[in-house]
Amino acid sequence: MPRAEDIEVRRAPIHGSHIDYRTAGDGPAVVLLHGMAGSSETWLPVMCDLAGAGTIIAPDLLGHGTSAKPRGDYSLGAFAASVRDLLVTLGHERATIVGHSLGGGVAMQFAYQFPERCERLVLVSSGGLGPEVSGLLRALTFPGAGYILAAACAPAVVNAGTSVGRWLGRIGLRPVPAVADVWRSYASLGDAEARAAFIQTLRAVVDIHGQRVSAVDRLYLAAEVPTLIAWGDRDPFIPVTHAHAAHEGMPGSRLEIFEGAGHYPHRDAPERFAELLASFIASTTPASPSADRLRARRS
Repeated sequence: MPRAEDIEVRRAPIHGSHIDYRTAGDGPAVVLLHGMAGSSETWLPVMCDLAGAGTIIAPDLLGHGTSAKPRGDYSLGAFAASVRDLLVTLGHERATIVGHSLGGGVAMQFAYQFPERCERLVLVSSGGLGPEVSGLLRALTFPGAGYILAAACAPAVVNAGTSVGRWLGRIGLRPVPAVADVWRSYASLGDAEARAAFIQTLRAVVDIHGQRVSAVDRLYLAAEVPTLIAWGDRDPFIPVTHAHAAHEGMPGSRLEIFEGAGHYPHRDAPERFAELLASFIASTTPASPSADRLRARRS
């Protein structure tokens, strides 16, 4: 079994740009997609335990982490196409697609755009399942929010917060993993290109009224795809009610609620999450819809 510190970032050229990713294990592909302003680093606590379940691939989505941050399309459809291109580049025709938060929206879009390539679907505190979302994200879609974000994420502010975190660590107080993930996301926005990509991505899926992209009317299309929904019952960003509603709207789906967990169940309870995902993969048969059945499902 690999160690987290041994899982290095690799780079794949995609259409004149690049996507960076982490990988571990061998066998059928399992893609782990992070959330808004996040990166593949969020999956490190579970990648080692999942290595026995297949070839684990955790990319930094375009505009995130150390991947390229071009001025361009940051819609769910564009993200899904880039995931398809990464899989093809790495030699994988099909995969189990796991998505957290924004990554959940990308995962559902991938399953919709490329159903022949999606073996299983796993939604973790996923976006795209209802309008409700935190007020902070809605506020950041206001005109001029980018200037406020630039000031809030200025290097001096980020460095001060990092110094405080180090001081707390020296006296034995360390943030819980989910808080550390939120801080990394915040700190990444100190970079102007990352901040611009974040604003474009956010405005593609959220407005002042809440989430503006919804897969609710297409959930029935996942009936033939083994689907797992995992959620923290204390999620402050996307309510757990979305998990229950999605479970009802997706015939045959499995629902797992992580009691006491917030928006990052894979960080709050990594061993349980890895065991759940590995068991789900091992106990389900990959979807393999025919072209005729795909047409029938969309009619």
